[in-house]
Amino acid sequence: MTPGRLLLLFVLLVALLLSLSNSLALYVDWLWFGEVGYLAVFMTILLTQASVGGLFGAVFFLVFFANVYLAGRHQPTRYWGTVDTLVLLRFAEPLRSHLGRTVGGVAGVLALIAALGGATHWEDYLLFRQAVPFGQTDPLFGKDLGFYIFALPFLTYLQEWLVGLLLFTTVGAAALYFLTHGIVIGPRTVHVERQARLHLGLLATVLIGVKAWGYQLDAYELLYSRRGVVFGAVYADIHAALPILQALIVLCALTALACLLFALLAIWRPAILLGGLTLVVATVGLSLYPEFVHRFQVVPNESMMERPYIAQNIRLTRLAFGLTDVQEEVFPAERELTAADLVRNDLTIKNVRLWDHLPLLATYRQLQQIRTYYDFVDVDNDRYVVNGEYRQVMLSPRELSYKNLPSRIWINEHFTYTHGYGVTLGPVNRISAEGLPEFFIQNIPPISTIDLKVTRPEIYYGEIPNEYVFVRTKAEEFDYPSGEKNVPATYTGRGGVTGLSFSRKLVFAAYFGSLKILLSNDIMPESRILYHRHIRERVAKVAPFLRLDQDPYLVITQGGRLVWLVDGYTISDRMPYAQPFGRVGNYIRNSVKATVDAYDGSVDLYVSDPQDPLIQAYQRIFPGLLKPLEQMPSDLRAHLRYPQDLFTIQSHVYATYHMQDPQIFYNKEDLWSIPKKQDKDMEPYYTIMKLPKGSNAKETPKEEFILLIPFTPAKRDNMAAWLAARSDVPHYGKLIVYLFPKQKLVYGPRQVDARIDQDSAISQQLTLWSQRGSQAIRGSLLAIPIEDALLYVQPLYLSASEGALPELRRVIVAYGNQLRMDTNLEAALEGIFGGGATPSGKQGAVAKAAPVPASSSTSTLGPSPPAVLAKQALEHFNRAQAALRDQDWTRYGEELKKMRAVLEELAKK
Repeated sequence: MTPGRLLLLFVLLVALLLSLSNSLALYVDWLWFGEVGYLAVFMTILLTQASVGGLFGAVFFLVFFANVYLAGRHQPTRYWGTVDTLVLLRFAEPLRSHLGRTVGGVAGVLALIAALGGATHWEDYLLFRQAVPFGQTDPLFGKDLGFYIFALPFLTYLQEWLVGLLLFTTVGAAALYFLTHGIVIGPRTVHVERQARLHLGLLATVLIGVKAWGYQLDAYELLYSRRGVVFGAVYADIHAALPILQALIVLCALTALACLLFALLAIWRPAILLGGLTLVVATVGLSLYPEFVHRFQVVPNESMMERPYIAQNIRLTRLAFGLTDVQEEVFPAERELTAADLVRNDLTIKNVRLWDHLPLLATYRQLQQIRTYYDFVDVDNDRYVVNGEYRQVMLSPRELSYKNLPSRIWINEHFTYTHGYGVTLGPVNRISAEGLPEFFIQNIPPISTIDLKVTRPEIYYGEIPNEYVFVRTKAEEFDYPSGEKNVPATYTGRGGVTGLSFSRKLVFAAYFGSLKILLSNDIMPESRILYHRHIRERVAKVAPFLRLDQDPYLVITQGGRLVWLVDGYTISDRMPYAQPFGRVGNYIRNSVKATVDAYDGSVDLYVSDPQDPLIQAYQRIFPGLLKPLEQMPSDLRAHLRYPQDLFTIQSHVYATYHMQDPQIFYNKEDLWSIPKKQDKDMEPYYTIMKLPKGSNAKETPKEEFILLIPFTPAKRDNMAAWLAARSDVPHYGKLIVYLFPKQKLVYGPRQVDARIDQDSAISQQLTLWSQRGSQAIRGSLLAIPIEDALLYVQPLYLSASEGALPELRRVIVAYGNQLRMDTNLEAALEGIFGGGATPSGKQGAVAKAAPVPASSSTSTLGPSPPAVLAKQALEHFNRAQAALRDQDWTRYGEELKKMRAVLEELAKK
């Protein structure tokens, strides 16, 4: 067998294997989409890819084959007799005898590449077909914004594809004419026969016409220019680049006519001259002239000349990032907080988050992991009505960690250990006497101390699953540990692909690359295989057009089931004039809320922003996939929260684009920044609080779940504003910014942090802890707006240097010029505002740890009731006992004196 045939056989074998692999993947996906009930989505994508790819491939094949085959069939009318042409003719005759197969083979390969490339643009094609108007036009061409997001990407690809097709076809036809003596290059001249002239002239005419269309599309691309002070078309683009592009369109049209003249009448000079002029204008004019205008005409007068384009950039950037309806309110920061104010905002105080995610996650792993093969991946903030009270909680699912299984044999990973079990849930601010978190729900099986129960604790679908598992097999499935024994489980959900016949086992064995699937006797026809178990992967397969949030969170339903909530975004990088942000692009909407049942893996998608044109287009493309938000179960809808990823993006954009005056924007006179902690931007945080009374007098303020981030002026540390996103009905999704008075100094997070660092009592305590071989961890500094004032709270954790069990030992409260550190939030607040700062018996965030002398004086606000005095006496007693354990006799005596004074006052009552 010749080397050529061996190579061909090898190529065919590789193609066959790739085809089988792709067919397997398609079949496995078809089974999976059937399981989740979205087979229509799979078929829509597959048929669109096949039809778009097939159309592009067929057109490429027909155009290329017809033109090149026609050129190869050319018979010269005259032989010029040069040595070079005679040599070429020796190759032309064998080529003609195999012309169909040769040209067809080349055309087939190129058409396959074209088809594969076209198939990847299935989404662009569908959006082009199902475009939805935005109802707003761009300021330069007056076209609806939907044209740029839906139509322009596909039209740009189509134009580039046509240019490639015509280039390949023209070059291929010219090569065949050259071989068949249709084009002869002599020493002094080029001879082109009539057929070749007509053929190539017409191809060149069409090619240059398509290029003229490309220059028109390039004119639209000016709306994404990065030349000026802002993103989008600026003065130099509109007054220099645009006229050049318009001139190129005219030159291309004239050049196309000149090529047609050459094809029909053999007059070639106009085509050469106009083609050369077009190339010069395209290379020199587009690259040099606009830049010359920008540097020497615009830059010296930039503020004035770019003003209208800055205004368009501001308007469309705010539109693109959903910032057009931000409600502005004044936060005067003039009110002097009193103990009575804190009592009125008792629910806000109760829900101040004292547990940071990382320390709490480490503590959960130590206290609630139960077995080494379980793990807590993340801790999520949410809110529940707990025993009739609105409470913010921290919830973390206990997932199965396959890398930590005691024996990682195949049957353990895929038959025995199939799921995680239960959750840990607790309040954000309560701590035990040992400085550890309190639990509302804990242990295996889940034990609840509140009116919220978990009845279906198994987690088959989560954030750290393995590739696949089998359930309802002959092998015993592990459910959860109970003492020295293990409790078995039998899966009763509807998740997974069933009907595991020999043929399907063969398919899955090949797909997952495991012969053990085929050979296993434990798999029965009624068994089920669960795969694509990662919740984000699961949603992404059902809705590949969505960008998914990085932080899915688990919700406990009223019926006790565990359901994941995942935020989905529609994004684009094609919004004219809008400033791009990182890898997101320059348009984003939180248009979809997805749910994934942790037990059976069922996926549901709900439209949370029906006004978004992008999601409206996808609703047309995939009818039945997206449901109205009203159809989401009410117990899940109550836990929708404003997504932190979106809020982070919006807050970064708003730090600049709150300035709507072009002159102020250009000068960056009022630029904000997000406070930093250890050179890293402060993260937004959830809290339950009562928003200050705003301009809407009809709205009665009440505690609600919000997401909050403070702003400081650029290169300064005092507070400038804070932005809040509301999560509760009926105000879900509304953004409010509270502006601090510019003439008044309000401490920002970095300034409060610096004051804490400089406080001698706090520094002394931190040094003392470090000397004892422990590590002091400073938690997040939270700014808590109360009434028209600002309160700062920061927890302090103590962790053994070699251990991983952080304990919450102190809470620091800063208000105005006062600073107080104490064993819990209640004590710290009372140290600043007096004994009535928190209602007796309601705070409950008590830790029996040794106190630290306050760095500000304690004020007493009026007489205290007996219950408060009794509680104060108990606290002094607990502190005295803690000082006794630490052998701190001075502090022990002070606490006893304070306790005696309180008891004497209580005796007078």
